[in-house]
This record gives sequence, structure tokens and C-alpha cells, in this order.
Amino acid sequence: FADEIGVLHQGRLLQWDSAYNLYHRPADRFVADFIGQGVLLPGRIGEGGRVGTELGDVDGALPDDYALGDEVEVLVRPDDVIHDDSSPLTAEVAERAFRGAEFLYTLKLPSGARLLCLAPSHHNHALGQRIGIRLDIDHRVMFRRELALTRRKADDTRRNQPSGELAVSGRNDSEYF
Repeated sequence: FADEIGVLHQGRLLQWDSAYNLYHRPADRFVADFIGQGVLLPGRIGEGGRVGTELGDVDGALPDDYALGDEVEVLVRPDDVIHDDSSPLTAEVAERAFRGAEFLYTLKLPSGARLLCLAPSHHNHALGQRIGIRLDIDHRVMFRRELALTRRKADDTRRNQPSGELAVSGRNDSEYF
């Protein structure tokens, strides 16, 4: 057993860290995707370093290289979304996967964005049902929005190149990983 783990991509070490830090403090999108499920919700940095998202403000430490007004994407993992019947914030059940003690729900927000939520299995909600949710993010992870757009453009370029040519490697983060 190891105390630390390395995440490699295309022969490059992206992050060498504890399992805890890889999950809660991923160095980049690839590490975040590789280590656990999640979605990226668009947001904007507001006063006090809060990030405004469709689900409300997300608090956390603001790295020095981020500024008020920056457009970002906040990583929201299934354990960050709490099923809460009393919440005024609701989402539609789009998919569900029974996992014994819990369900993994794929929820659709009013904007069409999707997110994942773990809920105890006694909450057996039907597809199409709206359920109350709230965010409880202990470890805010965010990435610059411009990087996401650049990466998606690289994917589009790669898909449109004739076969046999070297293309920029990337993947589409548009929904969830």
C-alpha cells in the first residue's frame, strides 16, 4: 500500500499526492476526472471570493491568480449534493442507479445542466420527479472557464481533421465525468 499516488497522462506526471488530496485538491481537470465522478458547473467569482452558480454561492479560499469577475467552473461531486426535501432548490431525476444502501441520481437543473447526487436508498424517486437539493461543498475545486472553452475548441478541431494527421489531444467536459 502506498501513502502517495501519482497520476500520469500521456507520459507526464500531473500530480503526486495523497489519495485525499488527489480527490479534494486535484491539480487539473484530468486528475479530477480520473479520481472521481463529478460535474463542472459554470460560475463567476463574486465579492469575498464566493463563486455564484445556478445552485447558489459556493464559498472557499480564492487562489492568488483568480480575481473578482473571473468566469470559472466549479467541480461538484455526488457527495456535495444533498437530497433535502425542504430545500426550495429542486432538480428533476433524469437517471438513477441503485447501489444497495444508496441511489446515485443524475439530476437535471432548470438550465439543462446535469449533476450527480447520492441519496439513501429509502429515497426511491421516479424518473421525471423533482426533488429538493442543496449544496454542501467542503472543498471547493474550480477551474478557469476559458480553459474549458479552449479545450472544447481543441476537441472540435481534432474531430474535424482528416485522418492520418496529428491532432491536439483533449476530451469534452461538456456534461459530466
